[in-house]
Amino acid sequence: MIKVKSKIGIPKYKQIINSIEELIVSGTLKKGDKIPSINKIKDEHNLSRDTVLMAFNELKNRGIIQSVVGKGYYVSSENVSVTQKIFLLFDELNAFKEDLYNSFLQHLGTNIQVDIYFHHFNKNLFSKLIQDNIGNYNYYVIMPANLKNTNSEIKHLPEDKVYILDQMHDDLKHYPAVYQNFESVIFNNLSKTLHLLKKYKKLILVFQDDKQPQGLQNGFVKFCYQNNFSHSVINSLNNKALKKGSVYIMPEDSSLLTVIKKMKEANLKLAEDIGVISYNDALLKEIVEGGITTISTDFNAMGKRLAEMILNKEQTQVENPHNLILRNSL
Repeated sequence: MIKVKSKIGIPKYKQIINSIEELIVSGTLKKGDKIPSINKIKDEHNLSRDTVLMAFNELKNRGIIQSVVGKGYYVSSENVSVTQKIFLLFDELNAFKEDLYNSFLQHLGTNIQVDIYFHHFNKNLFSKLIQDNIGNYNYYVIMPANLKNTNSEIKHLPEDKVYILDQMHDDLKHYPAVYQNFESVIFNNLSKTLHLLKKYKKLILVFQDDKQPQGLQNGFVKFCYQNNFSHSVINSLNNKALKKGSVYIMPEDSSLLTVIKKMKEANLKLAEDIGVISYNDALLKEIVEGGITTISTDFNAMGKRLAEMILNKEQTQVENPHNLILRNSL
């Protein structure tokens, strides 16, 4: 079944790959069929075990074959056009992550399969998803979010095949990444609005520490201290009345909707009685209440840059750009 020839200018491990692909395309091997063992191919063609294993690992990374412990290797996909498979681990899916994902797919081009997973800020789930997929992909894109000590799991992956996305932690700084510098972004962009913020008495950050990056809080507190603003950090607006003369800064859209609802119930006026700054721009924020001021990263740019780095095998770290969009909410 497997054909391997000498002195034809094609590496023998590539010949094994080509031969298995041809058997799948011709219908001789179908999904679920067992393929010859490493030892059988090695012995029949007088090859080293490493040569056969190299071929099997490439086919496994592309999702064409899979190994079953104690039984051997089986055909798992008949789509031999897939040249690479990418493991993409997000924290959660929202409109902004969807933009990032679609941009990533668009700029990767054809014949690259991306499988997306979600850890939902759960460290045990994060660990399990990585452990279950070691060796199954050509590249691993990891969004660690605010989970701690994630390198204890990530270090089991091939270091040159890992890319970190969005948040960077000290134990991950040796990996290539497209990241946001949350601390400097909130500090610098609040500084740009200082002339508008001065008419308010207090700044309030609505911050969920189980989901939000610590850098946001650090940058917010630093700004408030340096500019002598009264400030507080709260984890929710539930059961809390809005405070007149305050600016509410909200990374989560659910908090923004809550503020607008409470504002109307209390007959408060936006940009007069209270101010609002939201994170990550969307069409809704351009329209609602005459426009909401946003601090926004470019998720389309993030997806594009990540795709470029993988295609070009770049081992670098890139800070994703941010924009301040001033609207009527201040």
